[in-house]
Amino acid sequence: MEEAHPLPIIGEAAPDFEAVTTQGPLKLSDLRGKWVVLFSHPADFTPVCTTEFVALARAYPELEALNVKLIGLSIDSVHSHLAWVKNIEEKMGVKIPFPVIADLDMSVAKKFGMIHPGASSTATIRTVFFIDPEGTMRAMIYYPLTNGRYIPEIVRLVKALQTTDRHKVSTPANWQPGEKVVVPPPKTAAEMEKRAKEGYECKDWYLCFKTI
Repeated sequence: MEEAHPLPIIGEAAPDFEAVTTQGPLKLSDLRGKWVVLFSHPADFTPVCTTEFVALARAYPELEALNVKLIGLSIDSVHSHLAWVKNIEEKMGVKIPFPVIADLDMSVAKKFGMIHPGASSTATIRTVFFIDPEGTMRAMIYYPLTNGRYIPEIVRLVKALQTTDRHKVSTPANWQPGEKVVVPPPKTAAEMEKRAKEGYECKDWYLCFKTI
């Protein structure tokens, strides 16, 4: 029986790897100092994946401005990746600016839990991993083979994570950059009393907002 690989865990170090990509060799730990968004797609030359690559290429400048390294992956060969990227440029008029990992032996896919046998034993599901500049796994999103991702949410989540780190706050449901953020709740009675005098917009002692 094949050995099971543990899934990555939020708050722990992302599994390191070295891989062949459409832009040459890549090692995850060499990207320290950058945010990394690593995403998998089921297969090259498939319709939903093509729409995602086009959308991600269009979002790439905004992600790059956020100090993000965007990396794709599937278990196709680098030759297949290169042919597909060329096809997208020729047929869709969109150049793919990010590297795509050729994971033929599934080594990266297994480390990151991208193969779900209930969906397919030969294709990666649609995953998105958010890794911070210290190499820590910060968030993960999983989608089935059948449904494409909403790319603005990937960009929004990067901005939310960066806002959390920069200002030591949380972000509420449906938060967009520029909107009010959530102040961490008080941990003691003294902090609770102090909170009332700090000028925040409070719905109650445990839920306070502020503008940053």
